[in-house]
Amino acid sequence: MTDPVAPGARLLITGGAGFIGSELVRQLMARRDGTHVTVLDSLTYAGNRANLAGVEGEPEQAGRFRFVQGDIADAEVVRSLVPQSDAVINVAAETHVDRSILDPEAFLRTGVIGVHVLLDAVRASTSATRAVRFLQVSTDEVYGDIPEGRRSVETDPLAPRSPYAAAKAASELLVRSYVTTFGLDAVITRGSNTYGPHQHPEKLIPLFVTNALAGAPLPMYGDGMQVRDWLHVSDHAAGIDAVLRRGLPGEAYNIAGGTELPNREVIARILASTGRDWSLVRSVPDRPGHDRRYAMDGSKAKGLGWAPVVPFDAGLAETVAWYRDNAAWVEAAKGGEWADYYGRQYSARLAAGETASETVGGPASGGAAAATGDG
Repeated sequence: MTDPVAPGARLLITGGAGFIGSELVRQLMARRDGTHVTVLDSLTYAGNRANLAGVEGEPEQAGRFRFVQGDIADAEVVRSLVPQSDAVINVAAETHVDRSILDPEAFLRTGVIGVHVLLDAVRASTSATRAVRFLQVSTDEVYGDIPEGRRSVETDPLAPRSPYAAAKAASELLVRSYVTTFGLDAVITRGSNTYGPHQHPEKLIPLFVTNALAGAPLPMYGDGMQVRDWLHVSDHAAGIDAVLRRGLPGEAYNIAGGTELPNREVIARILASTGRDWSLVRSVPDRPGHDRRYAMDGSKAKGLGWAPVVPFDAGLAETVAWYRDNAAWVEAAKGGEWADYYGRQYSARLAAGETASETVGGPASGGAAAATGDG
């Protein structure tokens, strides 16, 4: 298939100041192929303008870059930007299952209403002579809990089990409806659990890394044997780019990391990387409806020429070093509403929890801590 996003293209990346979005921006701009990028981001807790400092501080890249603070559910803002774009990549999202349990409505606004606004603007900008490509970034969580021994493929039914996953699944259905009804050129990516530098500390790896570096308790949901497929953020962004350029209209693609590990094993590696031990880890009551396992087959995306290249241990070591070396970024990320969120999410759990052991079902070994359920 001909590359729908040729060098010199004008791209609109929503949520481009966030974790995955900013990595995508950095990769696209570093090519120096004349691509122009506009980022639309509302800069809520997970969006951070500092994530784009390298782009905005480099003169050649800054000349091809524009930042707009705004909400994807704001039709006036969106309609002013989409007609100037050759493709729209929607990475904007409320980002964590735990937060979706505390405040489901915010996830519906961004994941359903916001996607509807974007799709309507893309439809209005599409004509017989000009197609605006739309890419929706989704998640492996739309498949729901996956039994041991199988991996989700793109044709499997969607079975979301949290407000976060349900909003993502709804956005996918909206995209598909616009493809079928209005003939939009749209594709979908479903990424597995992503980790790496610049990730907001609400997720398992950055929360545990930053807490461990500070000697603070680590909150582990239940027995810590929930299995996730881990994907480095640079690989995830490269997968999105491959689908943007070579994915077939109307198709979904799994961006699978290929490294399945139980949370307990990830925690053990974080402790080793930070020089801490299990005395920091506390087993706390699990969250409602917690999926036990996610796993995807990534063959379809590999057919586009993409494959993950960052080994988990190397990626984790890089991530730990980044958080250690960027204390000011961490302090800012844990400012604002962080204390309120952390208290709502973990205070009661920590009070009801118990010190975790290094092995499942083994004796506790003293100390205190807490762990989260998924990345």
